[in-house]
Amino acid sequence: MPETTTWESQTAVVAGGTGGLGSGVAEALARRKMRVLTLSRNAPAPGTAVREGIQHIVGDATDEVTAARVFDEIQPDLAVLCVGVQPLLRPLHLQTWETFSQAWEVDAKSAFVWLRNALLLPMKPGSHVIVVSSAAAIQGSVLSGGYAGAKRTQWFIAKYAALEAERMRLGLHIRCLLPMLTPTGIGKAAMAAYAARAGVSIDEFTKRFDPPVTPALMGQAVVDLHEDPAKWNQVAYKLDGHGLTAVA
Repeated sequence: MPETTTWESQTAVVAGGTGGLGSGVAEALARRKMRVLTLSRNAPAPGTAVREGIQHIVGDATDEVTAARVFDEIQPDLAVLCVGVQPLLRPLHLQTWETFSQAWEVDAKSAFVWLRNALLLPMKPGSHVIVVSSAAAIQGSVLSGGYAGAKRTQWFIAKYAALEAERMRLGLHIRCLLPMLTPTGIGKAAMAAYAARAGVSIDEFTKRFDPPVTPALMGQAVVDLHEDPAKWNQVAYKLDGHGLTAVA
């Protein structure tokens, strides 16, 4: 974030910012008085508490028109892509190609669509796109079909986009976050499935990931990356309960 720019003068769009780790991102940015817009396919449920400074827009993150409008009309200083499909938690031989490939059609496609449009517009110099992938991109995920491969592809797409932004001298910051498995959102069902596979209780399995990645920790990671991109100058960072670690 440029030294002359304040949080209050900036706008962020958080796709997937109404629940799970994405909600932690939206909350962290709103606390810094940033104008925050969350995006998801459905409107928040009636009665859902909305923090001051957070607005919601309905849209599909995999849709080209939605992405183009976000970058053209809203012109965010920060775009965070924190969307993903809930994979069918079964071993390979119990998947179909349709279930196996779900994450490619949502997770990988949304990263492609958003980063493509960020480069095409392009976003103004100093702007930032953060793609939330998964640590499964490093170590695989035997019970979730094509999920780990799609998450690895998100990482590749972020790296390719960063190279193009540098080549075209756009002044954009592009980062990819790889959070460890967490008992929040999609991760909750995955932990239960892996605990059953290992023949241990959910509590026992969950302890392997202490301290856990929480929405608040995810929010702080995004704040850190956006606040000081010169310090956090690698494309990809693993996020665990102890914080950020660069990965090559």
